[in-house]
Amino acid sequence: MWAETFPITPSLRCLAIGPFGGYILRVPASRMLSFGPQENFWEMGDTGPCGPCTEIHYDLAGGVGAPQLVELWNLVFMQHNREKDGSLQPLPQRHVDTGMGLERLLAVLQGRRSTYDTDLFSPLLNAIHQGCGAPPYSGRVGAADEGHTDTAYRVVADHIRTLSICIADGVSPGMSGAPLVLRRLLRRAVRFSTELLRAPPGFLGSLVPVVVETLGGAYPELQRNSAQIASLVSEDEAAFLASLQQGRRIIERTMRRLGPSDVFPAEVAWSLSLSGNLGLPLDLVKLMLEEKGVQLDSAGLERLAQEEAQHRAQQAEPVQEQGLRLDVHALGELQRQGVPPTDDSPKYNYSLRPSGGYEFGTCEAQVLQLYTEDGTAVASVGGGQRCGLLLDKTNFYAEQGGQASDRGYLVRVGLQDVLFPVARAQVCGGFILHEVAAPECLKVGDQVQLHVDEAWRLSCMEKHTAVHLLNWALRQALGPGTEQRGSHLNPEWLRFDVATQAPLTPEQLRAVEGTVQKAVGQDEAVYMEEVALARTAHVPGLRSLDEVYPDPVRVVSVGVPVAQALNPASQAALQTSVELCCGTHLLRTGAIGDLVIIGERQLAKGTTRLLAITGEQAQQAREVGQSLAQEVEAAAARLSQGSRDVVEAQRLSKEMGRLTDAVDTAVMPQWQRRELQATLKALRRRANTAVRKLEMGQATQKTQELLQQHSEGPLIVDTVYAESLSVLVKVVRQLCKQAPSTSVLLLSPQPLGQVLCACQVAQSATPAFTAEAWALAVCSHMGGKAWGSRVVAQGTGSTADLDAALSTARAYALNKL
Repeated sequence: MWAETFPITPSLRCLAIGPFGGYILRVPASRMLSFGPQENFWEMGDTGPCGPCTEIHYDLAGGVGAPQLVELWNLVFMQHNREKDGSLQPLPQRHVDTGMGLERLLAVLQGRRSTYDTDLFSPLLNAIHQGCGAPPYSGRVGAADEGHTDTAYRVVADHIRTLSICIADGVSPGMSGAPLVLRRLLRRAVRFSTELLRAPPGFLGSLVPVVVETLGGAYPELQRNSAQIASLVSEDEAAFLASLQQGRRIIERTMRRLGPSDVFPAEVAWSLSLSGNLGLPLDLVKLMLEEKGVQLDSAGLERLAQEEAQHRAQQAEPVQEQGLRLDVHALGELQRQGVPPTDDSPKYNYSLRPSGGYEFGTCEAQVLQLYTEDGTAVASVGGGQRCGLLLDKTNFYAEQGGQASDRGYLVRVGLQDVLFPVARAQVCGGFILHEVAAPECLKVGDQVQLHVDEAWRLSCMEKHTAVHLLNWALRQALGPGTEQRGSHLNPEWLRFDVATQAPLTPEQLRAVEGTVQKAVGQDEAVYMEEVALARTAHVPGLRSLDEVYPDPVRVVSVGVPVAQALNPASQAALQTSVELCCGTHLLRTGAIGDLVIIGERQLAKGTTRLLAITGEQAQQAREVGQSLAQEVEAAAARLSQGSRDVVEAQRLSKEMGRLTDAVDTAVMPQWQRRELQATLKALRRRANTAVRKLEMGQATQKTQELLQQHSEGPLIVDTVYAESLSVLVKVVRQLCKQAPSTSVLLLSPQPLGQVLCACQVAQSATPAFTAEAWALAVCSHMGGKAWGSRVVAQGTGSTADLDAALSTARAYALNKL
């Protein structure tokens, strides 16, 4: 498609582009309204493709009473590119972006004032009414919707449609990216359905068949996956209902302790949003507080968010956090008292649900010791105090083996309404020290129940199993002698150091990713078992690091049972990933989703560090890479077509530079980055060569014109149009080459009053006459600046009086000659 701007005439009111061509909408001129570039111009951001737009609005009120305008259709005529300097440049290829709202169009066709009154929503709204017993939906909004009942109808109907479609497309509620958005939508729908509509447990899952019946004809994925969608929604709904009830009790208990003018503590709100499967979204916590007329400590919340962002920003080179530690004296005292090491075997107590989600067991433990921040042992803590906590057992994974520590919360048995957030857990001489914030009293001897942050733990499990697959894939690509030199992982990324003779090639990086993807796609079982260390001593292919392992030791095997993997005769450890590891892992590889290596650098000679991401983030990185590859391909095609003038050639050269910067910094597959970098390097050379050729051609033409205008003499001062300072300098150089005894200064007026200046002084000129001083005198007159040498100089300025600038140039030169 193409686009141009069209004048509005009585016979041409609006051009509409549809899937089968264009057609004319004739409407009265009084209904054609222009709001200028502030409203009728669409841009995707500060830079990039953009253009004028038209919008078609419709009055759903039908001219009765106050207008009820909705935007039905938007057409964007993509014909410009917004540059970094704010200027608009024409796009080499133009088209029309068109978007129409299906539900809005349906409301017009069915004569409804709201999309929720159409037959796309009415079956859902009727099912909600029948399932929860709330008053029928009446379409009230704003202040008229007392009790927010109709709002709850709309929220539930909208969210269950979104959830069903997304799950059918393979996106399930999760921790980051699109899965996190979906998780929040589900929890918002649960809250509105239970608190405002008084819906029974399992209500959301019961609406899935209605969505399938309504939309299944257009989306056959819904029909194929209806049972799985309903099961997943019901499972997450049940889990969140328990969290919502506990969260409500915590909020009410906290509010009872507030004074009339007190704000709700940011720490409590933050712990509600972050603490494991409690995980109430912050916007939901804010809404619950607003409904009770309580203000949240926004400043404190912003501070906590900044601290969290700083923590997450420690990516490929994390700084080891000090945290609370036990010194040798504290450890000696524990041994003297006969306190046994912490039993952390409950960290392995998790299983797969039939729906594919993970179920993590809780753990009840006894408080054995408490420590203040300076390491002093105390009998009790409280009042928001930060402390170290020793328990007889724990299900928290303490940071070791390159895997980040768990986080979560604990509650005192019998006091479920007070959360004690756990920031991290560390190994100290065989003991697991939990770093805890104590909003209320916690004493030695208390019984507590521990809850890990399930989304955090699951993401770490995904990354750790991915590390094992990456290790195995590297051995497949580089040879069986390839050795791991270290690794680190957290929920966001994984880092892997590997011994290499040379940097990995793009082909090797791509092959490694492909090997991991194959294992992920096969959704292989992951087997874990503790065995005697002696059994692992002579197993061909078994991976281990150069460190001391406990006895018995935990073995992690992908796709092959541990007993079979450890049988020397089976050679199984040569065909799959088998490693000694104390970390927590997935039970099946499919949950990894995908793996993309996004970074690679040499740490030292013989050691390469790889940075990788998994799941939704990996898929997004592939999409970014594909998009950039298409941009580079399109730029290469435009370059092959050739440029008509210097401006177009320079624009192409700048485009190559922009793409190079984008490829260098984008989160994308490293193999693809390396390939595109090589392609762009060659394209930039070609683009720059084209610019130079065109500039030389233009300079030659302008030189001949000026030589014809000026007779032989010691001085040429004139104006000439040049598309860049580079071209102007070339014209000056060619003039002086053909007239060696002539000193030349040229000015070139540009748009918006800017003037370019270039000059060269003849070798025979007096020593006092220098190009740099000449250019500086002229550019200073124009309020600009200049730079250069004794022989050649250039500069810029701004003036509306070019004759005065030329007079200044002549007077200065004649005074020196």
